[in-house]
Amino acid sequence: MGRPRWRPMLRYVAELHARSVHPPSPPFSHSWEEIGPGYCYGPAFGHQDLIYQIIDVLPAEPEHAREQILNNLENQQPDGLVPGSIWVREDGPKWSTTVGNPPMWPIAVKAYASLVGSDELIRTCFEPLMRQIGWFEANRKADDEGYYYTDILTHQWESGTDEGVRFDDVPPGKLACIDATSHLYMLYDIASHWALWMDEPVRALMERARVLREFIQRHMWCEEQNAFFDIWSVRQPQYQRLTFEGFFPLIVGAALPEQANQVIDEHILNPDEFMGAHPIASVAMNDPHFELRMWRGPTWNSISYLTARACLRYGRNDAAKMILTRALNSASSVFERTGTIWEFYHPQGGDPETLARKPQTGINTPCKDYLGHNPLIAMARLWEVC
Repeated sequence: MGRPRWRPMLRYVAELHARSVHPPSPPFSHSWEEIGPGYCYGPAFGHQDLIYQIIDVLPAEPEHAREQILNNLENQQPDGLVPGSIWVREDGPKWSTTVGNPPMWPIAVKAYASLVGSDELIRTCFEPLMRQIGWFEANRKADDEGYYYTDILTHQWESGTDEGVRFDDVPPGKLACIDATSHLYMLYDIASHWALWMDEPVRALMERARVLREFIQRHMWCEEQNAFFDIWSVRQPQYQRLTFEGFFPLIVGAALPEQANQVIDEHILNPDEFMGAHPIASVAMNDPHFELRMWRGPTWNSISYLTARACLRYGRNDAAKMILTRALNSASSVFERTGTIWEFYHPQGGDPETLARKPQTGINTPCKDYLGHNPLIAMARLWEVC
């Protein structure tokens, strides 16, 4: 599939998926796929990385994809928390019992159900989805409206954006984050559709989705910037950071069409901001806080993929095609030079080796052979749709 120059890289990605699969072992009932054999902290499963891996392999290996969803949910706690990364160590698996991760897994369930033409997995996953919504309501509800991740309080990086620039300087409090609030809108929206299919009570779910959608559209939108921001920075420019998290209202379908088109035209397609040689930069390249360090500027292919999907959602085939073409061209060029897949990429087309990871640690370059944020096969499939 895709352009001929991409195919050696895509074959390598397929082989990397195969190398990452392990036989069943606690706490997994099925064969499980780690986030990549080159991950610097050893074998790990889960987080949002897992969803991109599932979507990548789904058409070729639907049963394997289904089993990864079940592996993820069988470790859900009674209170509803779905663990973030599960670290598989010689002395046994370990994970946090208090900090979660972005709840992206229902996207994979929807994709599986659509592919196989059955709602059997949806019926299995509806109750875990409702329990996770309950956990967020009990533990991540913002002081006024919306939801937050622990990044704003403790810098535990629950959002998955380690050391993100949005949290360098923030006012105190449990304040609504644009990513967390968008993710909970998505959960309520998906739950309402699943409830309809299953003849479950749906009115409260639909109403909550409506309230969150309107809250995002009205109170997390900055008319001066034509962009979405965290609640504390919408009217306080000193806190504003142009980052990819502002695209989540488009990704989950919460933005108004006119808002989405303004974001696409003024920011996503802007070569000075996010549309570099390898889109999408994690921080706008002209933002004063941009730097070539992990989530503070470099490109993650998972975000390129989600942003392209968002553009298609709002009828912007042109923008989706540009994102995917540039990202796949750049990634394949890097593969030709280095023979591997990288954790994140240079947004201006430079070598990943020149990027910083976490300077305060002993591991300060992006990981090689990293699958978790590299749904490159799915990106090539989506490019063909475009």
